[in-house]
Amino acid sequence: MTQVAWVFPGQGSQFVGMGRDLYDNFASSRAVFEQADKALGFPLSRLCFEGPEDELRQTINTQPALVAAGLACLQAARSIGGNKLPVPAFVAGHSLGEYTALAAAGVFGFDVAVRLARERGRLMHEAGQVRPGGMAAVIGMDEQPLAEICQKTGTRMANINCPGQIVISGAAEDLARAIEMVKTAGASRVIPLQVSGAFHTPLMQPAVEGMSKFMASFSFQKPAIPVVGNTNALPLTTAEAVKPELLNQLCNPVQWQRSIEYIVSNGVSTFIEIGPGKVLTGLIKRINKEAKTINIGDLESVKNLAIQ
Repeated sequence: MTQVAWVFPGQGSQFVGMGRDLYDNFASSRAVFEQADKALGFPLSRLCFEGPEDELRQTINTQPALVAAGLACLQAARSIGGNKLPVPAFVAGHSLGEYTALAAAGVFGFDVAVRLARERGRLMHEAGQVRPGGMAAVIGMDEQPLAEICQKTGTRMANINCPGQIVISGAAEDLARAIEMVKTAGASRVIPLQVSGAFHTPLMQPAVEGMSKFMASFSFQKPAIPVVGNTNALPLTTAEAVKPELLNQLCNPVQWQRSIEYIVSNGVSTFIEIGPGKVLTGLIKRINKEAKTINIGDLESVKNLAIQ
């Protein structure tokens, strides 16, 4: 029998209109958005469906919006019933997507997931204002020479996504210096990312302190499905392992390539990306050409899942 993993995207996959067709066609998806609106005390669903885009792109909004949209996709797929959405051997999420993955694994409820994501977004944005920084995707450069440039410039590798694509992160002036050195060293492309801070670096330490306090009021359950953690690319199998992982990933790199390699080494050959966009599908194909990938991000893809 084919082993499957579910994966959930992070910041950058959002777009105005996401989840609208699912809200209109599935009571289970509508319930997710209604729960999110109630939990946050404002119409997040309207922001997802109608924008404006610059407001949706703000970290404080993007993060809960993506969690809600991802969980709405999951609930739509689940409501198709039968074996159309196979039970996964593992789940994983990229950065913010780890919160969606944890909710999918039953660690906390959907309402808690959006509240945690909203606070994470708020704290990360705040930390970025205190110590301004940014991120840039480096295309076509190996990990080792890039690590040396990061060491020289005081920047960090923030997302090790797949062979030939690594995101670097750091204080604004350090990042500018690193980008120049990377170009000189022969990277094929460097793409600055639209984010409000140096995510996944020690500059996010103030967010760790705030998030630790905020999470203290929630109780987490043991994952019903192993969740492969961002920071060490190994499964989180106890409730006690979850909070340290969520705090660690704020200041440390997302080991996405290693996470996918771990999942593949444990017999998984099919990955279902659940949520807006197809970013993770592209990365997975570059990590393992043999992997089969399926996307569930809108009404059409949910219907296609029903007839596969």
